[in-house]
Amino acid sequence: MDKFDLIVLGGGPAGYLAGERAGHAGLKTLVIEERALGGTCLNEGCIPSKALLYSAKIFDYTRHGDKYGVTCSSSSIDQEKVIARKNKVVKTLVGGIGMQLKANGVTVVNKRGMILGKKPDGFHVEADGVEYVATNLIISTGSTAVVPPIPGLKEAVEAGFAVTNREILDLTVIPKEFVVIGGGVIGLEMASYFSSVGSHVTVIEMLDKIAGPTDKEISKILQKNYEAKGIEFKLSCKVTSFGKDFVEYEEKGEKKTVKADKVLLSIGRRPNTQGIGLENLHVEMDRAAIKTDEKMRTNISGLYATGDVNGKSMLAHTAYRESEVAINNILGKKDTMRYNAIPAAIYTNPEVATVGETIDSAKAKGINAKEINITMNYSGRYVAENEGGNGICKLVVDQDNNRLVGVHMITNYASEIIYGAAMMVEAEMKIDDIKEFVFPHPSVAEIIREALFMI
Repeated sequence: MDKFDLIVLGGGPAGYLAGERAGHAGLKTLVIEERALGGTCLNEGCIPSKALLYSAKIFDYTRHGDKYGVTCSSSSIDQEKVIARKNKVVKTLVGGIGMQLKANGVTVVNKRGMILGKKPDGFHVEADGVEYVATNLIISTGSTAVVPPIPGLKEAVEAGFAVTNREILDLTVIPKEFVVIGGGVIGLEMASYFSSVGSHVTVIEMLDKIAGPTDKEISKILQKNYEAKGIEFKLSCKVTSFGKDFVEYEEKGEKKTVKADKVLLSIGRRPNTQGIGLENLHVEMDRAAIKTDEKMRTNISGLYATGDVNGKSMLAHTAYRESEVAINNILGKKDTMRYNAIPAAIYTNPEVATVGETIDSAKAKGINAKEINITMNYSGRYVAENEGGNGICKLVVDQDNNRLVGVHMITNYASEIIYGAAMMVEAEMKIDDIKEFVFPHPSVAEIIREALFMI
């Protein structure tokens, strides 16, 4: 029986990063992954969707360049080539992860892992009939798309009429009528892509706004931009059933239907905690998620849970940091996880990026908050690159402590700018200190400095 210092169950962002960090630190480490390294993020989420969205962005530029004095006589989208390029990108990055793990001395087993229990010599995990044991165990099994018990949905999935984030990224035929169930990040990104490449898109959302917890005004601006592309939104609506070529939903008590060639289910994700042997450890749970503390520890000594499986923040970059915290604590280093400055982004055109408190969430926490709202037209580069753009930037300030506690943007490059804002929020920087920073000119990021001087 092979003995390890650490077994990591799951090879997604949380799992492979934990393996890399542990191996680099000299721990004898085993990563067990049933499918491909990289998990949902690399194979069926973050990376492949960005490859598609970039193709759509280029296609949009060729069709709408006349606003910038550029005329393209003709352009078309080749969906099969788009998917082929996406697959190449994924293959390259998956291979890179494998090389990194190997370089750090990590053993990888591409089989399904099952936790057998904890004994005096450590945690016992079985994979393909082979039993392994380790002093420490990190569960990083990720999450899966929620498939609710809606009448007709099971049959729709079996027929391929309804798909999840996994199948939609391999679609080589562009549907004429595309319906998206759920107006969160995944749904919006796919709605934007298929609208750009020729589908008529309808988004059905139970809430009265899109983009979940995103600032309300930014959510409205984003919706306005999508509607300008031809996307239709059915807000405050509940899907009631699926037919062979339609979706039935309820709006203000009235049953309605919308035709579809393909339907995307994107109404949320559920931690992967079933069928991995957790019952053999008696782990404390929070519904379907594994309970963890600020050091990523569970109620079982030596057992950690990182990434989507703990249900705290289902984002790949959160998973990375959680795994670093877990490894540091295994190594005896003091480290804690903080969630107050986790950035989030929607990678459509325009992009949305946020970090920290909105004015509403700040006030709900008793913070004496003030909001500064500035048009992106204060940025020279934004004006130069966005004909008729309607982007904004919002800062949320704790007036009692003169600290920046939130930043929210809708603009091109937002996803590349937000990390700087996150560092300011995380470091609890004073407004006067941030004002001394020098931003490159001209840059879209300068909008943060412009907003600071309006406080």
